[in-house]
Amino acid sequence: MIKNYIIIFVLSTLLTSCLTKEESLISYSNPEIEYWGRVDTTNINAAKIYWPGSSIKMNFEGESVHALFNEELGENYYNIIIDNEIISILRTDSIKQYYELASNLTKGKHTVEIFKRSELGTTNFYGFKINEEGKLLPKSVPKKRNIEFYGNSITAGYAIDDISGRDLHDSIYTNNYKSYGAITARHYDAKYHCVCKSGIGVMVSWDPLIMPEIYDKLSPTDISNNWDFNLYKPNIVVVNLFQNDSWLVNLPDHIEFKNRFVNNAPNEEYIINAYQEFLTDLRTHYPKASIISTLGSMDAAKKGSKWIGYIESAVTNLNDDNIYTHFMPYIKSKAHPSIEDNQIMSNSLIDFIDNNIDW
Repeated sequence: MIKNYIIIFVLSTLLTSCLTKEESLISYSNPEIEYWGRVDTTNINAAKIYWPGSSIKMNFEGESVHALFNEELGENYYNIIIDNEIISILRTDSIKQYYELASNLTKGKHTVEIFKRSELGTTNFYGFKINEEGKLLPKSVPKKRNIEFYGNSITAGYAIDDISGRDLHDSIYTNNYKSYGAITARHYDAKYHCVCKSGIGVMVSWDPLIMPEIYDKLSPTDISNNWDFNLYKPNIVVVNLFQNDSWLVNLPDHIEFKNRFVNNAPNEEYIINAYQEFLTDLRTHYPKASIISTLGSMDAAKKGSKWIGYIESAVTNLNDDNIYTHFMPYIKSKAHPSIEDNQIMSNSLIDFIDNNIDW
């Protein structure tokens, strides 16, 4: 059902794109456009959007609003949110074109948000267009709280909309908006940054890059372009990693095991030290943030898991009163966490924050 709806929406936007003029574009660089996430606005022509959970926001008066996009792979999906309500899902294309986001709006102030659900490739955003009688309004007052998440496919919201429970790979089923991190951020009315990549680990990943190699980058695939940590200072940082490591250290024939460890699986000291070093690196960038080290909700988080112990040991070794451990419930499943699972995870995290962190 959802796929049919998206196809209809995209076809209608293609028709609309023929009727608009780029000359009336509200440029991506306009200071009244607000970005959440690690978005590159330093390019000459467009803002580049990489990470799931990134979003673009604008306040305006007008009866219609369009956005001008093109992208690398044509496999990314965005929630279109008008006045805090999701009204449609947009799939961006490699062809540069306008997309109609909303029309026939009532007179008065409106907000538009374009929220990146998925994590496949880079999207170029050139700007918005509103109808001739409309006008751009000042951006909203900054949020009082900032939160940031580092994680893997669980944090990305991989296959969260796949109700079959088969972990279908199509990017339409990835929906970061429904992930435990995004839910938690909305609960606290906090600005949300998400630094996550499916398959990633601390020591070894299913793909060549590991989190310590990309956590400080603007893009998850370009290790030459560093992120400026001065641009965003979270009050709370949540780290949900080690799920992929827990599998890959037991797969000596996997190419990434060989690339990282050659023929010898890492021992406990190596594992604890790797996690400890990652937290130390985060602390150098965020000296005042509360850091929560967590696992959940797949099998690395089940009761008695040695990976819980590794994290606890690393945090103990750091002797930092503002680094916490909290392990979200293990939810037995053969697939990635569902919508309901993510709500359970978020509830657990919110309860921990409410009882331990004053922010």
